[in-house]
Amino acid sequence: MKGERKKIRVLDAKDCLILNILQSNCRISLTDIAKQIGLSIDSTKKRIKKMENLFFYPRVQIRPRKLGFSNIVDIKIKLNTYNEKEINKFLDYLKSNPRIVEIFSISGQWDLSMVVISKNADDLGNISLEIKNKFGKIISAWSESTTLKAYKFEHYDVGNLLGFNKRVE
Repeated sequence: MKGERKKIRVLDAKDCLILNILQSNCRISLTDIAKQIGLSIDSTKKRIKKMENLFFYPRVQIRPRKLGFSNIVDIKIKLNTYNEKEINKFLDYLKSNPRIVEIFSISGQWDLSMVVISKNADDLGNISLEIKNKFGKIISAWSESTTLKAYKFEHYDVGNLLGFNKRVE
């Protein structure tokens, strides 16, 4: 109804523990999760179902290097003055490119950040050149940096983020 506020689900300490456990091992059994947090299997399953798509998306994490894409490159782009039609055409092109796996609008010195995967330096050069040739009029600056090693990748200590102690009360 108009004027009603949507109820926002608040996580409790047990929910945070579940999320932390799933981040560490997404293939862990419900039985093992339930034992670790001190709830029944049914209660644990209900909590996970309620949190799915609200706080996390069950997904497969691909490792591009294992598929022959040895270069994982972060590219920052600064844009010239552009109109909405030009930027939408540019973004549609980037989104349709299978080698561009992430695109973000960012604040600060750069306007866009994207992650490109390539097989080698020549492959990366070809991808970059194609983009620059096609959209060079709206690109004013371009910076590339190669990811050498990931030390931490999207791991959230949910309990600490939300101010819970590590122990469940």
